[in-house]
Formats: sequence, C-alpha cells, structure tokens
Amino acid sequence: MKVSYYPGCSLHATGKEYDESMKAVSRALGIELKEVEDWSCCGASSAHSTNFDLSIALSARNLIAAEKDAMDVMVPCAACFNRFKMAEHHLKGDKSLKTKIEGVVGAKYQGGIAIRNPIDIIYNEIGIDALAAKVKKQLTGLKPVSYYGCLLLRPPEVCEFEDYENPFMLDKMMGALGADVKNWSYKTDCCGGSLSISKTKIVVNMVDKLMKAAREAGANCVVTACPLCMANLDMRPSKGLKLPIFYFTELISLALGVEGAPETLKSHMFDPRPLLSELKLI
Repeated sequence: MKVSYYPGCSLHATGKEYDESMKAVSRALGIELKEVEDWSCCGASSAHSTNFDLSIALSARNLIAAEKDAMDVMVPCAACFNRFKMAEHHLKGDKSLKTKIEGVVGAKYQGGIAIRNPIDIIYNEIGIDALAAKVKKQLTGLKPVSYYGCLLLRPPEVCEFEDYENPFMLDKMMGALGADVKNWSYKTDCCGGSLSISKTKIVVNMVDKLMKAAREAGANCVVTACPLCMANLDMRPSKGLKLPIFYFTELISLALGVEGAPETLKSHMFDPRPLLSELKLI
C-alpha cells in the first residue's frame, strides 16, 4: 500500500530513531511512504495552549498539503496525530471556523483523507498474521509492556483510534514477534509530556510511578509509539527504576531481520543493548 508520510519535527530531531525504524519497517512490510511536500510544524505542544486558531491553522496547512496526494496520511508521532485529529474534528464540525482557517492558510480543506497512526496501519492493513509470517528472529525472552500514553487515544471521540480504556493493538503486535507481553493497567497514563523541562520534578514522579508498575507487572522493557513518551521514559526515571525503552518499530525491525536494525539503539539515553545481548537478540 502507499500512504502520505508526515514525520513532524520530532522524527527529524530527537525522535530520529523512530523515523529511521519506521521507514525500515515500512519497506519490509511493503508500505510505500511519500513524505508530504513542504510540511511544517503541527503546533504541538505549545500552539493549542496559546492560540486556538493558530493550533488549527498549523495542522490544517499540513492536512491540505497531504490532500494533494489523495492518500491516507501516516502520522507516527502521537502528538502530531492528536493535533491533526483535533484540527479535522473542528474543521468538519464548524463551517465558520473552516472558512476562517482556509483564509489564513490560503487554500481549501477538503477533509477527504484519513489520518492514521502506523500502529493502526500495520495492525489493520498488513495484519498480525502477515507480520508474524515475516519474523526472522523471535523476540524470545523480551517481556514488554505496551505504553500508549495520552495522545493517541484521548479524547476518544476525536482520536477515534482504538479501545481507549484498554488498547490492545501493540500487545498483539509484540506477541506476533515472539515477545512475552505483560499486562498492566498503565497503558494510557500520562508521562508528563512537554512538562519535562518546565516541571521536571512532576515528570520524574510520574515516570517513576510508571516504571514501578512496569516492574511489578514483570516487564523487562517498555514499548511506545510517542517521541514525547520516549524522551520522558528514557531520560527521567530515578536511578534504579530505569528500564530499556523501545519504539515499537525498532522491535519490529529487529524481529524482521532488517539490516542495521540495532543501529538506532545507540542513540537511546538508557542503553537497551545489554538486555538484547543477554537475550541473544543482537
């Protein structure tokens, strides 16, 4: 299948591991990505806290650009996905706002393409059976908990993603790779998001709670799909509570035997390679 691809700012900077592994996994699964031409920042995470119209206009500009290719747009970053869905929600529900934003952007918003996260695309378009069939290295011994965070799922009437109380796609995906997925009740708890710099102590307390819960569930790592969550979970836990954190695409890439898959792991703040070496996965 072929989709438009919106990497957003994080995937070209602090979340480059996500971008690189996402592209590698897409190639391996036969998903052709066409990067949205002349894309710009979606406004996360500051625009919507300062100016509502600006927050809609920034995402609308990118949606209008993506519409030129007339394909669904893949948005890997959870924050970008949330802002795109929020803009779509308001533009389709408020004609006067739509007219105003079109005037600001200088182009018409058609609303004819679907905004999709790669978890959704891999699960629903490629399929768990097809993913499992491509696995070359079972992730035996890996015991992840799936961590979605807030932005992929809430508000549910806007994001329209999956079960916002107990999402399961990541669990099924990791299971298809041979991992021993652990169940826990913190899949959608907040990590503190962009408060990491301005309210660091609050974020440390929040991620410590998550790390303790993951350990209690029997996990030896955490899997996420959000650059903000990755940054907080990778950097902020107190000493002694840290666990290896992976983008889900990094683990898919590893299981599919993609050449150079372990390379992205070098950039993690808390090195996950000792765990993978111990389990003979790299």
